[in-house]
Amino acid sequence: MTKPQKPTSARRMALRLLDQVLEKRCLLSEVTQGPAWEAMAPQDRAAAQRLTLDVLRGLERADRLLKPHLRKAPPVSVQNVLRLAVVELCMGGAAHGVVNEAVTLVGSDQKTRHLKGLVNAVLRKLVDTAPAEWAILRVPRLPKWLRGPLVAAWGGEAVLAMEAAHFAGAPLDLTAKGDPQALAEATGGTLLPTGSVRLSAGGQVSALPGYDEGTFWVQDAAAALPARLLNAQPGETVLDMCAAPGGKTMQLAAAGASVTALDISEQRMARVRQNLSRTGLKAEIVTEDGLEHQGSYDAILLDAPCSATGTIRRHPDLPHAREGDEIGGLIALQAAMLDHAVQLLKPGGRMVFCTCSLIPDEGECQVEEALARHPELKVVAPNLPGVEPDWITPEGGVRLRPDYWSDTGGMDGFYMALLTKA
Repeated sequence: MTKPQKPTSARRMALRLLDQVLEKRCLLSEVTQGPAWEAMAPQDRAAAQRLTLDVLRGLERADRLLKPHLRKAPPVSVQNVLRLAVVELCMGGAAHGVVNEAVTLVGSDQKTRHLKGLVNAVLRKLVDTAPAEWAILRVPRLPKWLRGPLVAAWGGEAVLAMEAAHFAGAPLDLTAKGDPQALAEATGGTLLPTGSVRLSAGGQVSALPGYDEGTFWVQDAAAALPARLLNAQPGETVLDMCAAPGGKTMQLAAAGASVTALDISEQRMARVRQNLSRTGLKAEIVTEDGLEHQGSYDAILLDAPCSATGTIRRHPDLPHAREGDEIGGLIALQAAMLDHAVQLLKPGGRMVFCTCSLIPDEGECQVEEALARHPELKVVAPNLPGVEPDWITPEGGVRLRPDYWSDTGGMDGFYMALLTKA
């Protein structure tokens, strides 16, 4: 008989997650799974994830506060215990509990237990001073591999504003299956100009009214715009070319289109099936390499694989787990997928190309080069409620950045363009 998994505390799990991201360069999405994670109560999983995200967002500040008190860097696991404790202290955590748990965490590992005294001494010094010092430190900067290209693309002031948005984190955005105003009223959210519903307070998504009935799904306001730009019509054959986790598939299906949801990952497509089941929406599920898919469609939504640099406000692990060396290969893959999508599109059809990237080579440049390769394509000016004129790019696409709507919680960085085929 299998022995039940003993539940892990939120702090201990947060430490485990930090070690995986900062030492082994894993993404959080890769490590928030498995028996230990599943054995935790939902509220403890949420607490562990929140703690981890807070530390990753504030890592630079935490290290600046710790540096004067450390003659040399301790082992990474101990450094992460200190980071976790400092961030908790600076965000109002009870000093006694935070310090005691940090000492316990270090003491529970035979390799680090000799450093319990160091951890206790450092944190006792920081209990009174750290919160005030934290508040006056600069907003944490992006790593050089990403900051340099973004400054070159958007300028220093814009990047500072993006970093402020990353540090602030992200509210919860919902897409309504039906009436967004009714969803806003039911959940106590705010209806955004583009049609998404925003909740400023966190909480358990599954506890929101309408979740079990499938009246909404979680989707950043920026991520909801590509499907709205495509404007699928009832009865049209539509291909969602990189469908997982399914937000755009559900939007297309809710519009009444005949949707084919395509993705290469069976594991990620399981999530699409779950989402469709909960919402009562229908789509044909195809697990296949998009470059090998065959068919003929009235409309195509290609949310191409990319660096995901537009999602850092929600995924602060990304700049720590990546170094940018994969971007060249992604750019080549995006171009290949765009070319293949053109072949799948019927004459007179339309396609939205989009990426959740802040790097122009993965957005504006891709569309400019595709137009040069495919004379039969042209860009159609976007006609979407809530899209501001200065979001429109010279080639006719839409550029979204994390610092847009900064007074109400920002948005993910995204690029999208609507193309038609002669």
